[in-house]
Amino acid sequence: MSDPILLTIAVLGGTGREGKGLAYRWARAGYKVLIGSRIPLKAVHAADELTNLLGEHASIAGLANPEAAQRADIVVLTVPYSAHRATLESVKEALRGKLLVDVTVPLVPPEVAKVQMPPAGSAAQEAREILGEDVQVCAAFQNISHVHLQGDEEVACDVLVTGTSPEARTEAIKLVEAAGLTGWDAGPIENSVVVEGLTSVLIGINKKYGSTHAGIKVTGVRK
Repeated sequence: MSDPILLTIAVLGGTGREGKGLAYRWARAGYKVLIGSRIPLKAVHAADELTNLLGEHASIAGLANPEAAQRADIVVLTVPYSAHRATLESVKEALRGKLLVDVTVPLVPPEVAKVQMPPAGSAAQEAREILGEDVQVCAAFQNISHVHLQGDEEVACDVLVTGTSPEARTEAIKLVEAAGLTGWDAGPIENSVVVEGLTSVLIGINKKYGSTHAGIKVTGVRK
């Protein structure tokens, strides 16, 4: 791919805490970032907020989800699971030939600390079913709390990346590293069931031990 400074990343659902945190880190790293939302005005406000934090040198704009997806080289989906299918269907044509990084976790309120996976196996596998073979899909960032992202400190959590091809996972790991995190190739998209399910486990740990940002760390391996 091109030099990161020339790439444009669309963060659909970028007005939420996780999406906004990722957008902040990628804009800081030199990527062009498009904040996508179902409500364009919310996207514009989020982009203005991040620009105020990073300065006018940052390239951030707010758009409706379909337009953001159309203009981007790589698309990152950070919507709640309840909006997952509808958002994907609204941008399906714009995603052809691109990489989608799906951050969605199939949480089912009120029992969000209980693993409850969809019939497809995981949200990422569901995305693959909806989008078809023309889109490479990776799952990543499910186990990173938004608390870590909207700041500049080093994050002591790792990111597991699963995806439809080794090449797609390599590109997704580049985004992980650009966000200041450590990414690991966790294998094919079918393994996303484990990665997404870990989020409910971490939510339960947070509740049990009074935290807000439990994470995971891979040990015993050197990169």
